[in-house]
Amino acid sequence: MSAVILLLCRCQEKAAKTMKNISKPQWRKISKYVFWAFVALSGLFITFMLSIYAGAWGSIPSEKTLSDLNYQKATEVYSADNVLIGKYYLFDRQPVTYEQLPANLINALVSIEDERFYQHKGIDYPSLLRVAIKTILLQDQSAGGGSTLSQQLVKNLYPREHNSKLGLVADKFREMMIARKLESIYTKEEILQHYLNTVSFGDNTFGIESAALKFYNKPASDLSTVESATLVGMLKATYAYNPRLFPDRSITRRNLVLLAMARNNHLEPSRLDSLQSLPLALDYREFDHDEGIAPYFREEVRKQLKRWAEDEQKNGREYNIYTSGLKVYTTLNYKMQQLAEAAMTEHMQKLQQQFEKSYGSKGPWDTDQELIKKAVRQSPVFRKLQESGLSEEEVMDSLSVKRSMTLPTWKGDTTIMASSIDSIRHLMKFLNVGSLGIDPQSGEVLTWIGGINYKYFKYDHISQSKRQVGSTFKPIVYTAALEAGVEPCKYYSAREVAYENMEGWSPGNSGDKDEAYLNYSMEEALSNSVNTVAVKVLEDAGIRRTLELAKKMGITADLPAQPSLALGTGSVSIPELAGAYASYVNDSRPVKPYLIRKVTTGKDSLLMEHTPDDPPAQAFSEQNRQLMLQMMKATVNKGTAARIRSTYGLRNDLAGKTGTTQNNKDAWFVAVSPELVHVSWVGLDRHEIGFRSTSLGQGANAALPMYAKLLSSMNNDASFNSITRARFRPPSDKVSRLLDCEPVKKDGFLKRLFTNPDKKKKKKFRSKE
Repeated sequence: MSAVILLLCRCQEKAAKTMKNISKPQWRKISKYVFWAFVALSGLFITFMLSIYAGAWGSIPSEKTLSDLNYQKATEVYSADNVLIGKYYLFDRQPVTYEQLPANLINALVSIEDERFYQHKGIDYPSLLRVAIKTILLQDQSAGGGSTLSQQLVKNLYPREHNSKLGLVADKFREMMIARKLESIYTKEEILQHYLNTVSFGDNTFGIESAALKFYNKPASDLSTVESATLVGMLKATYAYNPRLFPDRSITRRNLVLLAMARNNHLEPSRLDSLQSLPLALDYREFDHDEGIAPYFREEVRKQLKRWAEDEQKNGREYNIYTSGLKVYTTLNYKMQQLAEAAMTEHMQKLQQQFEKSYGSKGPWDTDQELIKKAVRQSPVFRKLQESGLSEEEVMDSLSVKRSMTLPTWKGDTTIMASSIDSIRHLMKFLNVGSLGIDPQSGEVLTWIGGINYKYFKYDHISQSKRQVGSTFKPIVYTAALEAGVEPCKYYSAREVAYENMEGWSPGNSGDKDEAYLNYSMEEALSNSVNTVAVKVLEDAGIRRTLELAKKMGITADLPAQPSLALGTGSVSIPELAGAYASYVNDSRPVKPYLIRKVTTGKDSLLMEHTPDDPPAQAFSEQNRQLMLQMMKATVNKGTAARIRSTYGLRNDLAGKTGTTQNNKDAWFVAVSPELVHVSWVGLDRHEIGFRSTSLGQGANAALPMYAKLLSSMNNDASFNSITRARFRPPSDKVSRLLDCEPVKKDGFLKRLFTNPDKKKKKKFRSKE
């Protein structure tokens, strides 16, 4: 210490001698230079500050602009039971009010980011002096930036645009200027509110509400002290302190925030150790458009919302579904959708294994080279390469190169070495689904599953697909026959017929030869889905009358005016089929399924609300509605859908119809109950591929279990009692009498003796109009 003092004394003596040797004229000259240097530097600084104020380094918003802060807000999508199921956004942000911010969150933020927040007016001069000394004089790069929360809010609202050192200095002064303006316009509480609504938490997540929902699956208002400290701790470095990616770093940073809270008297010291020892306990939920609940439903809602916004624009009202912060309230039943997806996954995982096992190593995706080439040529990657100028051979060569690739399986995604052609072949073999549940009185969509995996299969089999409906069309044919005056106890021979005026077309049944001697009542024929009888019923109903009835029942599809109509060769969308079946429990009136109940602003001002159309006219009589319902109840109780009772043991009041199309391409099941109509379809995206056998691919095996498993789960949840315990109204006495007949009559001995079951009866198809 004495040596240092001696050195300083000698330096002072030397400086004094040097000053003595400077003459007065020289001293005046030096002073003059120093003065003009100071003036020049001051002038440069003033000019620099004026250039910032003038907007040369970025505009300085006016007080009017700052007093009306508008930032991009995510549109929120809610289920019917007010669960947030998705968001549409460019920036994932959901603004909240100051009152929705818990005190522990505010205290955590102020303690770690701006201890003198309530004392300064936007600029913390002591903090700036500390940073200047540490950074400039002591070269301590960890000294921080000295920005107040008000300045950080400015940076959130008006991001920096310069990378040079001078530009960064200009940005800093510009932020100070704007911060001072903000402090004169807003209260401290309002500044905190705006800050927490705009600050980034990484991963395109902005604002505390979105961060709370993402990391803890709860609104910001419900954050605990530890959770608040964790999220506030991220603000120093959103990636480095991300609790999902780097939990240890996040805990260290969180504990530092808790310590700062204790130091600033916002946390009792006695609680500090216990809180710092707690785990992160994340409940991470990312609002990824490809993931989460009901992705196909959310995408359809997005499309419909976009069309609504475009219509509003024509009327002079501007709404952007990604930035306007709308709230969309849908019809979806969140809990039922969860159960439906679980039922679908359980069933399809097992069915896929059985399906692949049935083909073994001879599946079309392995052996049918023409089909594989066709699929490759239709793929987006093939078309993109071809559009770049490559020949087909060059494209095929390029698509044959193996690389690391992630592909879906029912056990989860797997990463393997595969080519693009391998991936196309892999996806070709997946069975897909369409599953829709609606309220038969209102048309509200309660569940919507458009496919097995939205990430890999974007095609929605509910909103985009029309497939042959098979035997699920037969109830419409039978209803038309009843409307034409056919008695429900009329008997129809099951014997196969070759229709001469239809080029010998001869629909058959899957039963044994003895069926040729049987005569079915309408109820028995429908419940057992007898094809030969369905065509004969169509003759009595008339093709024209049947098509007219289908239209009255809400089916707008272009159906074939051919006898094959009776077997469901027409292609119909799932929503139209569901709406048509609803008429059997909705006073003979079809419904049109809909998804969106209402749209509001972020502050809940109503913008749009679903208005039901005037009820359509009754498509058929009340008596025939009851007759058809009884026939479809028989389908469930003793017919093709009887495994609902025998295999799954379900005793709910149910009616329904199974369906299977030619070559087992499409499997259907429509379930009807007093409060729910549910349609299930299973098949492959490539219609060229079907199930290997009818036993595997029939509607009762491939489609029905999805609904049965869903209903079984609903039966175990009392919240669904209004649906599961609902009962059909009993049929009238007249309807009961009309159905009171033997279900099957067998031909007499002599007729059987002179009838060859192997020989088809020949006749002309004559449709009665």
